[in-house]
Amino acid sequence: MKQIITFSTIILLVVVAGCGRNRQVDEIDGYITVDVTRNYPQKELFLQDFMDVEYIALETTDDFITQGVVMDVGKEIIAVRNRIEDGDIFIFDRTTGKGLRKINRKGQGPEEYILYMSQGFLLDEDNDEMFVNTPPLFSFIVYDLYGKFKRTIQYKENVFIMNAFNFDRNHILCEEIDPLELSYDGGNPFYLISKQDGSMKDVKIPINQYIPTSWVMKNEDGRVVGAAMTRNCRMTPFQNTWILTQPSSDTVFRYLPDQTMTPFIVRTPSIQSMNPAVFLFPGVLTDRYYFMQTAKKELDFSKQEGFPTTDLVYDRHEKMMYNITVYNGDYSKKTVDMAMRAVNDETFYVLLEAYELVEAYNKGLLQGRLKEIAAELDEEDNPVIMLIKHKK
Repeated sequence: MKQIITFSTIILLVVVAGCGRNRQVDEIDGYITVDVTRNYPQKELFLQDFMDVEYIALETTDDFITQGVVMDVGKEIIAVRNRIEDGDIFIFDRTTGKGLRKINRKGQGPEEYILYMSQGFLLDEDNDEMFVNTPPLFSFIVYDLYGKFKRTIQYKENVFIMNAFNFDRNHILCEEIDPLELSYDGGNPFYLISKQDGSMKDVKIPINQYIPTSWVMKNEDGRVVGAAMTRNCRMTPFQNTWILTQPSSDTVFRYLPDQTMTPFIVRTPSIQSMNPAVFLFPGVLTDRYYFMQTAKKELDFSKQEGFPTTDLVYDRHEKMMYNITVYNGDYSKKTVDMAMRAVNDETFYVLLEAYELVEAYNKGLLQGRLKEIAAELDEEDNPVIMLIKHKK
């Protein structure tokens, strides 16, 4: 595979790819071209046919009551929090769902985190550490897996870190984004941060002009009164590399362990030429299927709805692109959003609320292991975590 390909070559290949009337997608030199405006044929899949699915019921006790917002999933533990950021970090066993401990180091002290702890939490079990991002102080507070303070990592000021992942044993790969994009210019959305001293390296994706992925509404005084935005994660692990998406770029890149980048997806038409803009985000990626989602920058004020999405998949065996619907084979008529967020080892997760599972069980909509779990649930119990991994 070529490690470097010029942008002029990419443009030429996109033009050539459009000349074949019956050709949906070209896969050239390891990357594909995708027309985000095309109406592709419909395809349906069952998740269990191509992914391994595991259900973990989070134990419910007086000390372990949580809404179960997943912060990270490790090899041995799962870290979750409540929707209201009260500072509680609940640690559950990765296999059994048993509650192990609750950690709360929220405060104003030098060894404590303050607010926004959900924006960039990271488990690093190989180093027996967890990183809690504290955006107001532009730092990660590092604890061991039992909540004992270890060190503070200061990173560059005025960098708003939204997501963070283990790149390797010594570095964090993170994404910078201001949810309302009031001051963010999109110039450099990705960084590598040292886990020891916070030193940063830019991971740059060139763009012609930044196109905000949010829609901010202000009153006559200029104050923000409402906003709509995309929720897609822009970093996805795939085959020991990372897929990086800068929505204002026509190219989605693969970031390799040696810190070089190669094209992975080239979209057409150019995002710079579209009004309204249609963004493209990769989702779950497997050896055979590349799941993607488009988001159109439109708002329906009457319905208070915005950014309508379309789910796509590229089938590498068939060399075809489809509009896709994926169903959970254990949950009748339940669709699965393949734009879900990943964790570091190419595991993806979905939160299943206990009350919804109880209702589905009573209606006879469940089967297999999920049915067994739901039979033991109470409506007020903690959620069930559905973990999705590549088939072995």
